[in-house]
Amino acid sequence: MYFSVKNLKKSFQKNKLVLKNLSFSMNKGDILSFVGESGSGKSTFLNCISGLENIDSGTIILNEKILNGKGKTVRAQDRRIGHVFQDNPLFPHLTLKKNILFNLKKIDKKKLDEVITVSGLKNLLTRFPHELSGGEKQRACIARAILREPDLLLLDEPFSNLDKHIKKDIVEYVEIVLQKKKITTILVTHDIKNILNISDKILIFKEGVLQQYDSPENMYCKPSNCYCGKLLGDLNELIINNKKFFIRPEHIKIVDKSNFSLIVEKSIYQGKDFKIKANHQNHEFYFYSTVNYKSSEKLYFKFDNSDLIYFDKDCENYFT
Repeated sequence: MYFSVKNLKKSFQKNKLVLKNLSFSMNKGDILSFVGESGSGKSTFLNCISGLENIDSGTIILNEKILNGKGKTVRAQDRRIGHVFQDNPLFPHLTLKKNILFNLKKIDKKKLDEVITVSGLKNLLTRFPHELSGGEKQRACIARAILREPDLLLLDEPFSNLDKHIKKDIVEYVEIVLQKKKITTILVTHDIKNILNISDKILIFKEGVLQQYDSPENMYCKPSNCYCGKLLGDLNELIINNKKFFIRPEHIKIVDKSNFSLIVEKSIYQGKDFKIKANHQNHEFYFYSTVNYKSSEKLYFKFDNSDLIYFDKDCENYFT
């Protein structure tokens, strides 16, 4: 594997681990989204990978080079890892171009022109940071990291401070650049729509423990536990033969008659369709429709059994 983490442990207080035996691996060029609730250790994990934080134990290997392990610790500046922070600053007294090239020992004009062009920054190079929008600043920070051709790129909530209309463009830009340059990337984010769109793999994290590491499709359709299932989107509860199941809203089909019914509570227009909030067996229930159903309307629905999700009883407390 191009990048691997084995049995990584990190604590800030004695006997209180932030990272608990974290293990996973990535192929070259993979985009991995690292997801978890606030305070779960996501940023700490990135800092351990980049060398900004010391680890308690474990092994980190990147491009056949041991960064941590076997009595060895490679300094942060020697790891060939790019790290873009949520509020990655630009030097206010330098132009955008000088910010991108700052402290770069060797400049390859061809590579610089390519990164600048793909980044959409070609007409902004002489501007200073105060003359740039939030999206332009973020693109500059990412371009600065990409130009150095890191073996691994770490993006820590790079979209969280951007306006909605800017965010869409930046996400598309990041996806295009990373795929074009085949840069192995770990993206920490809480934006579920983004991670489903651009990720090759998703890693879900809770209280220092890896919950699931899988493709976006498997993560969404076959979550390993209730935490992973709820984190990635709405889940509807269904009782079938006295057994509790869950199903995603998009798998609900409205029909003329069936053994399953619901009462419409609210219809939310989303551009091309409606997200319908309803009540089924005294539980919130969601589905999507091209029809704008009225409040209090009774509807019947069906589904494919293959779309049902089952969790063991240890998960039930999560939903209460």
